[in-house]
Amino acid sequence: MNEIADEPLAMLELRHPAPAELDALIADALARLDRTMPQFKDHFPAPSSESGTYAPIDNVEWTNGFWTGMLWLAWQMTGRAAYRAAADENVASFLDRVKRRINVDHHDLGFLYTLSACAAHQLTGSEGGRAAGLEAAKLLLGRFDGVANVIQAWGDMRDPAQRGRMIIDCNLNLPLLFWAGRETGDPSFRDAATRHLRQAARYLVRPDASTFHTFYIDTASGQPRFGSTHQGFSDDSCWARGQAWGIYGFALGGLHTGDGTYVELAARLANYFLNRLPADGICCWDLVFTDDTKTSRDSSAAAIAACGLLELVKALPISDVRRDTYAAWAWRIVQSLGQGYLAPIEGSNALLQHAVYHMPNGAGVDEACIWGDYFYLEALMRLRSVWMPYWS
Repeated sequence: MNEIADEPLAMLELRHPAPAELDALIADALARLDRTMPQFKDHFPAPSSESGTYAPIDNVEWTNGFWTGMLWLAWQMTGRAAYRAAADENVASFLDRVKRRINVDHHDLGFLYTLSACAAHQLTGSEGGRAAGLEAAKLLLGRFDGVANVIQAWGDMRDPAQRGRMIIDCNLNLPLLFWAGRETGDPSFRDAATRHLRQAARYLVRPDASTFHTFYIDTASGQPRFGSTHQGFSDDSCWARGQAWGIYGFALGGLHTGDGTYVELAARLANYFLNRLPADGICCWDLVFTDDTKTSRDSSAAAIAACGLLELVKALPISDVRRDTYAAWAWRIVQSLGQGYLAPIEGSNALLQHAVYHMPNGAGVDEACIWGDYFYLEALMRLRSVWMPYWS
């Protein structure tokens, strides 16, 4: 792949949003959320839409935490009791889910419980949220292989086809372990997260700062096996959402470990991502495509990347000249999402359209994805400086 990750970023006007601009986008997003809430009183949105509409599902998918996270974001922004009441009901469902072990045999427990249960404990002191988060963290810790030094992504830990498999998405699941370590004083949570992060940096990131989606480590010897893709264009391409997880996740890794090398790694991944954006700042679904109008965009990856860039701004030293550039790019992406990628008010119950869930499987292509909606709202709140972070 073309090694341009360390070249200067494309020139961008260093403009930051006015409060009124952000307030208008936030008001629009919350109005859409208000219209949608009655549809999901006892349910959650499906991972991706069909014809622009999320179907209601039970608390069974890996994506359900994003809906609850949106409710907590909205409550933080407005203080409206309806948002908190709905979020509290969700947290009770998450506690029941982890107790009954409903589809928890995977690494996405962080996505599920950080944004729902842990957020509830952080924001309201919820003991049910704390109990649910700690139980989920124990299950996630149980997926850590001490020889490969990775958290296995999916499947039975004894399955030879899945053993030692990590994926870049897991960078955003690690905060659950760091949180549990602080809550309990048990160093095993932090140790596992730190060791996995080290392996992710070593093996998921290529020399040019592009990323594999997935990598396998031998669980008998601890030696690297091979990297591949699961949702990208090819094994040597760079799946856009994976690169966005990497930007955000390694920036958070620097925050949680105090190791500045992860922050610099996040910056390299950010440069690679930004240097391959189409003119409107919204990435194609794989970064092997740069400005092909016939190629599907992924608004959800763009929203994740915007949050990652803003986390990177926080992580870099105050004197670092890159902070303004990354902040300006984050606003450019969010502004573009708000101007050209919002789902229609009529005929949709989503925030963002033109996302991609799983291109190789033909799932959720040019649809809404619930994590895109969440990260769009998170990015707006970050830019408005009104958010108490859940990931830290």
